[in-house]
This record gives sequence, structure tokens and C-alpha cells, in this order.
Amino acid sequence: MALALPARAKLNLDLEVLGRNADGYHDIRSTFQAIELHDVVEVEAAEATTFTSEGFAVDPLDNSVLKAHRALEATTGRALPVRLHLHKEIPPGSGMGGASSDAAVTLTALKTLLVLDVDIAPLARVVGADVPFFLAGGRARVEGRGERLQQLSDEEAWFAIAWPGIELATAAVYRAWDEVKGDGPNHLRRAAERVVPQMGEFARSLGPGWQMTGSGSAFFKKVESEEDGSNAIAGLDCWKTVTRSVGRWA
Repeated sequence: MALALPARAKLNLDLEVLGRNADGYHDIRSTFQAIELHDVVEVEAAEATTFTSEGFAVDPLDNSVLKAHRALEATTGRALPVRLHLHKEIPPGSGMGGASSDAAVTLTALKTLLVLDVDIAPLARVVGADVPFFLAGGRARVEGRGERLQQLSDEEAWFAIAWPGIELATAAVYRAWDEVKGDGPNHLRRAAERVVPQMGEFARSLGPGWQMTGSGSAFFKKVESEEDGSNAIAGLDCWKTVTRSVGRWA
């Protein structure tokens, strides 16, 4: 038996950085929206654990899928040999939560496939800050480091997305926020531009109505329909797509 599950991306419809804690991490307040754009995680029982991937490149030895697998092995106290395959469609370092979503889906798939009697919710918080959101998806108000979630009612919406091909390291952007702070709908945009100045040039090339998601580097624009989204990205020379919101799945 094998499972193949979608690992959906998210957009930060807003993002406020509240400050840096003594432990070095930052508290945020944000509205997460799950979208149709997704990776696919395949899990199958095997004699030994292997990992392969296709699409956007990931580290074959140190990635969120393997991190989730190792965390579940540590929690259960036994080896969980499986074949893991990741089809990577969400641009890496884009602020759309691809790695966190992959980890959440890996935890869910392993629990289901191997019939494990384990609560993966607290484990998700250990694996990564945004991982808890991806256990349920939909639209949610997120606070703290991402561990405090308030589920919101689903809303149908279409989004145009543009990614400049720049992979931004979340930690680097937050370090820059310590220096420059931020305002507007996404408090991290100024910090992202400090880390990679080309981000500002890319944002200006998009025109009005576009907003950065997460710590960057993707931008999105809410549109009225799929057709409007296609028109919004028609002239852009970068990775681009049109997608829509996805309701809660758990």
C-alpha cells in the first residue's frame, strides 16, 4: 500500500512582527490562507527508508520530509522504514510554506499508512513553526511562532502569484528585521529587501496591488477570477501561476 497526498502552499494575507523574544525567535500575528498550489508526498512501506525527489531541488539528506520522518521515529522509539518521494512544485524560499507543508503531510501520511497510535499535533510544533497550520489548512489567524491557531471561516478567492527565482532564508530576513523593522501589510518586506536588494526592483516591476507573502520572496495579488489572474501575470518574465484558496481539510 502507498499513499500520495498533496502538500498545499499558503499565503500570508497579512503579517505583523510583534518583536524578538529572549530566545532569539520572533512573535508574529498573521492570517494564513491555504491555496491549491501543492507538492505531492508519496509514502510506501519498505524494507529500508529511502528518499527521492523531482521538480524543484531539495537537499537529499536534510529536508523537511526526512526531518518529520526522523521526529516520528524518535517519538515512537522504533524504526519506520518507508520509501519517501517528494514531487516539488512549490518554489523553495518563496514564503509559501512548502517545506512546512511537506513535513505536515509526511507526519499525517506515516501515521495513516503505518497505523500509529501517536498524536502528531505536538510533534508538528517541534518539527517547524508553520507545520501545525498545515495539519488542518484552510484560513487561520496565527500568532506566536506559529503555534497558536484560531481557525477562521473559509473564503473563496483567486490569487495571481509571481516568484523572482530568489530563495530567501527566513532566518536572514528576521535578522534584518531586527535592524530595519517594518510596517504595511507585511512587516518583513523591508527586511527582505535589505537581504536581497533585487527584491525591491522586482516588487516595483509588478506594479500596484501586489503583496509579499511570508518572509519572501514570492508576491501575490488577489484577483476576481482565474481569467483576471491570467491577465495579471501575462506580461511577467518570472515563475508565475494562478491559484485559488482551499478550505480546511481536517
